[in-house]
This record gives sequence, C-alpha cells and structure tokens, in this order.
Amino acid sequence: MATELYSEERIIEGCRQGKREYQEILYRRYAQKMYSICLSYAGSRPLAQDMLQEAFIKIFKNVGNFKEQGSFEGWIRKIVVNTSIDMLRQTGKEQFIDEEYADMLVSTGNDALPELQLKDLMVFIARLPEGARMVFNLFAVEGYTHKEIAQELKISEGTSKSQFNRARHLLRDWLGEKGN
Repeated sequence: MATELYSEERIIEGCRQGKREYQEILYRRYAQKMYSICLSYAGSRPLAQDMLQEAFIKIFKNVGNFKEQGSFEGWIRKIVVNTSIDMLRQTGKEQFIDEEYADMLVSTGNDALPELQLKDLMVFIARLPEGARMVFNLFAVEGYTHKEIAQELKISEGTSKSQFNRARHLLRDWLGEKGN
C-alpha cells in the first residue's frame, strides 16, 4: 500500500472514522521518523519500540482532537515526545543531578555541537544518562526553552540548564572536542 497516494486530510478523516487501513497508512508514513525520536529519549530499542507503540495508540485515540492548526506531523511529534517523557517517568528512568554541574557555563545557542549526520549523533545521544538525554532532546532537538523544560519535567530551570550542559560536555568529550 503506497502511503504517498493518500492525502493527509484523507488519512486523518479515515483515522477519525476508525478505519484500520488508514491507521496503517498513517503509521507507515510517520513511524520511522517518530521511532527515531523515541530512540533518542529511550536509549534502547526495546523501550523506544514500546514508546512508539504507546504514542500511536494515543494518536489513533485522539486524532479527532487534531484542530488542523499547524502541521499534523508536529501534532504527532508532540504526542510522541510527551509519551516518551511520561514512560520514562513511569519507569523511574529519568535522573537529574543538580550540584555536580551547576557551575558550568550555559550555552544559549544551538552551537553546542559540531555538524554531524543525525544517525551518528543519535548513537552518542543514546549513551547519555537519562536526565541529560531528555533535556538535551527537548532543548537542542525539539527547541523547548529551559523554562518550558522545567515545567514539563517538573524540575528547576537551573537543573534543566545543568543537565543540558552535562549532555553537551559529555557529547563533546565523546566526539573528541575537549574544552570550551
């Protein structure tokens, strides 16, 4: 079944009507990209697969709530990110450390890392400790502010900044770029 033959509007309407064939088309169109997002939060393939499955269940249940304001892919992405964060909370895998990195300088731009292929960067991101990985993804990949991250993860803004710096420094070390 060629997913590109169906317009986004047609797929959304089919999913709203609960038609399995349209749910399959939606899944095939977005699953690979959304799996990459899940993997960047999970750090392991099995957890990422669980996150993706749970996210698509929510997407299918809530597709009737899509207001067609903004992109449909952006709406899906938000559900995937929130589901990933929720699952990490439920498993108790997110860990935040304040004091150890509190004195590091905070980068305000996206110049924290050199240009890399996304797949190569994903390997390094997966190695990050859970809390640092979550903050790094939200800030550097999703474009959240530290204030938004703090609210979403129920941590302080300072913890968000220190976790981002922790991730940035670990990634730089792993990429062989010592120093600031």
